Amino acid sequence: MSLPAKITLGVAIGISSAIIGYVHYKQSEDRLKLHQGVIRDVEQQQRRKHENRYTLQQQIDITKQLKAMESKTEDGPKKPEKLDSIVVQPPE
Repeated sequence: MSLPAKITLGVAIGISSAIIGYVHYKQSEDRLKLHQGVIRDVEQQQRRKHENRYTLQQQIDITKQLKAMESKTEDGPKKPEKLDSIVVQPPE
C-alpha cells in the first residue's frame, strides 16, 4: 500500500469515527431533551390540576357564602300580611 493510500484510509477512518461519535452524542442529547420535555409536561399537568382544584374550592366557598346570605335574608323579618284582604264578620 502506498503512502497516499494509507493517509486517505486514515483520514476516511478518522472522519467516519468522528461522524459516528457525533451522531451518538447528538442522539443521547436528544433523548435527554425529550425526557426533560415529558417531565416538564407532567409538572404542568400537576400544576394545572392543583390550580383547578383551588379554583373549584373557591367556587364552592363562594357558593356556600351566597347560600348563607340567601338564607339570612329569607329568615329575616317577614312582611306582615295585608289586613285589607281579611274580612271581619260581626258576631251574631
